[in-house]
Amino acid sequence: QVQLVESGGGLVQAGGSPRLSCAASGRTFSSYVMGWFRQAPGKEREFVGAISWRGRSTDYADFVKGRFTISRDNAKNTVYLQMTSLKPEDTAVYYCAAARSYSGRYYDTEYEYWGQGTQVTVSS
Repeated sequence: QVQLVESGGGLVQAGGSPRLSCAASGRTFSSYVMGWFRQAPGKEREFVGAISWRGRSTDYADFVKGRFTISRDNAKNTVYLQMTSLKPEDTAVYYCAAARSYSGRYYDTEYEYWGQGTQVTVSS
């Protein structure tokens, strides 16, 4: 069992650069691919990015490429989402999730464990 807890959200001005954190419980954190998803009001949850087990590979949705960076610290059981150049359309609840497979990283059904989400609101 893995429990995930996100933090770092809040109200941010457009152009801001907050960093979200996701702390995981358990001793098997490095066994999981970690993903970030988001869900805006009235919209479906969408893939933001993912990082492989040791952090050697990352992948991002086109709408965040060059603006968001995912990293992980397996010694701290934590994955991060560094966000830059935020836009009002980035407003959403951001979730971290854990999956076994990197090949399935785009699909929320591939993720076994989810955090409760953290709200990021970008003001213009």
